[in-house]
Amino acid sequence: MVTDQASGFEIMDEALNGGINYFDTADVYGGPQKPDIEKGYGVSEEIIGRWLAQGCRREHIVLATKVYQPMDFGPNDRHLSAYHIRKACEDSLRRLQTDRIDLYQMHHIDRRTPWEEISQAMELLVQQGKVLYIGSSNFAGWDIATAQGEAKARNFMGLASEQSLYNLTARTIELEVIPACRHYGLGLVPWSPLGGGLLGGVLQKAKEGRRAEKDKQIEKLRPQLEAYESLCKQLGERPSDVAMAWLLHQPDVTAPITGPRTKEQLTEALRALEITLSKDTLERLDEIWPGPGGEAPEAYAW
Repeated sequence: MVTDQASGFEIMDEALNGGINYFDTADVYGGPQKPDIEKGYGVSEEIIGRWLAQGCRREHIVLATKVYQPMDFGPNDRHLSAYHIRKACEDSLRRLQTDRIDLYQMHHIDRRTPWEEISQAMELLVQQGKVLYIGSSNFAGWDIATAQGEAKARNFMGLASEQSLYNLTARTIELEVIPACRHYGLGLVPWSPLGGGLLGGVLQKAKEGRRAEKDKQIEKLRPQLEAYESLCKQLGERPSDVAMAWLLHQPDVTAPITGPRTKEQLTEALRALEITLSKDTLERLDEIWPGPGGEAPEAYAW
C-alpha cells in the first residue's frame, strides 16, 4: 500500500495536532531504483516539503532525513564521500523546501570512506547552518565510538543520535549499541518497532483471512507469537500497541519510528502512550522474546 500526498498531508496534520513533532524520512524513500530518478527517489521528501510550504509548520517540528543510499547510478551518487554528502544535503534541502535539516543521519556505515573525510564534510554543513545535528543509523557500537573519537579530535560535537533496528524480536543492539549510546549521550531512535508486522497481531489477522506476509518467519516464531498474542489478549491490548509500549518503557529509547499509512492507523498507534506495563508483564515479555542476555561483555563472559 502506497500513501498518496493527500493522505500524507492528513497524517502529518494529525500527528502535529496530537503532539508529535519528530518527522523522519530519507532521500531514498519514495520508489524503487530506476533510470527516472526524479520520479523514483526523493518523493517522501518532496511531499513533506510541499506540506511544510503551506506555512506555520516548520518551526514546530524536528525534521530529520538521511544520506547514504544510491540516488543515481554514478559512482559519486551514493555512500558518504564528502562530494555525495554535500550534494545530497543540497538536494534534500531543495526537496524539503527548507533552509536547514535538524537531524542529518548517515543511513549506514561507509567502510570505504575515511572518518576524517566524513566528519569534515558533516562539520562543514553544521558551520554553514544547513544542518543542526548529525546522527547515525545502523551503526555498530564501535562505529559510534570511532565517530565520537574523530569528532572530539576535531572539537566537533559529533553524533547526537543513533537509529537502529530494535523491537521485541530484534534485541541485538542491547549488547553494545545501546551501551555506546548511553556512554556518549546519544538519543536512540528504534526503527521497525513492530518487527515488519510480526508484532502487529499477525496470527489473529491470518485467522481473519487477511494476507500474512513473512510466512517463513511466522512459522519459525509461531510458538513465541502465540504466547505473545495470548498475553496481549489477557492485557486487553492490541499486540501492536504492546510492542510500541515496550519500546517506550526502555529507558534508553528516545522516540520509536512509526510509519502509519492512514490517519486512523496513527490515531490507533497513540494508544501505546497510555499503556503502563507492569514489572510482571515486562518479565513475561522477556521470557517470550529473550534478549541477548544483557550488555557486553557480561552477556557472554563472566
